[in-house]
Amino acid sequence: MPIPKLPSSELTPEAWYLDRRRFLAAAGVAGAGLLGAARIAQAATQGQQDAPQARGTPYGLQPNDTPTPWADVTGYNNFYEFGTGKEDPARNAVNFVPRPWTVKVDGLCDNPGDFQLEDFLKPSRVEDRIYRMRCVEAWSMVIPWRGIPLKDVIDRARPRASAKFVEFTTLMDARRMPGQRFPILDWPYVEGLRLDEARHPLTLLATGVYGRDLPNQNGAPLRLVVPWKYGFKGIKSIVRIRFTERQPLSSWEKSAPQEYGFYANVNPQVDHPRWSQATERRIGEFRRRPTLPFNGYADQVASLYSGLDLRRNY
Repeated sequence: MPIPKLPSSELTPEAWYLDRRRFLAAAGVAGAGLLGAARIAQAATQGQQDAPQARGTPYGLQPNDTPTPWADVTGYNNFYEFGTGKEDPARNAVNFVPRPWTVKVDGLCDNPGDFQLEDFLKPSRVEDRIYRMRCVEAWSMVIPWRGIPLKDVIDRARPRASAKFVEFTTLMDARRMPGQRFPILDWPYVEGLRLDEARHPLTLLATGVYGRDLPNQNGAPLRLVVPWKYGFKGIKSIVRIRFTERQPLSSWEKSAPQEYGFYANVNPQVDHPRWSQATERRIGEFRRRPTLPFNGYADQVASLYSGLDLRRNY
């Protein structure tokens, strides 16, 4: 089923919406729109023919959950470093080269360092897990991720007792990420978790999807996956992990604090100012579904927020 188009006004505040011609010109693809469209159509067709099979252990799936097709998982993305349209990341990240890649681990920890990605991943066992994913824009997917538990990285870093939060930062390189040439957000993209959230067994650093290396448009080569939170918490192309005493100021929280909070737990009882969170549109389906508290993972994570006012701490 074709993916429905949403008006740009539903995606970002109008003042931030990037003029498409200006963006394409900056990305070096102005005048190549038809050629680009043809390539995307060709890639989509090829993608359907070569689509890999979903693999991994299901976590928190409901009886009516099935993996979202490869073509949708890799072709319908929010990654503003490559454009604000859902198809822009797949189009504009084609030439992004995510190797070699270094991840800095620093802040309040006893084992900081700059690690080549291969060395960063080597001590951990790579796992395939199938998670539900819920976007704050009220659409959802089911995605077969490949990655390592973030807890492994934290244990190796040995955070000090004063460390209460983990801050993540995306690569800042406007030559390779053309969306960073425009003030859509205060670049680079920053996200954060409480340390207990980061250590939760469900929290992954993803390196792949559908058993393959992470495509550029999905956040190659390393991204965060926290399945009980809205998708914008899943920071992509991570280059820095920092332990802090104070709560990090995330990028969306900084830009629109009236709309985006630090916690961003999926909550059908607390609407976003522009989107009801009571129901969601599963990509590939016609009827809307009821949204589940904590995206269906309440039995595993609700205790993390015992006593916290989830309406105020959205």
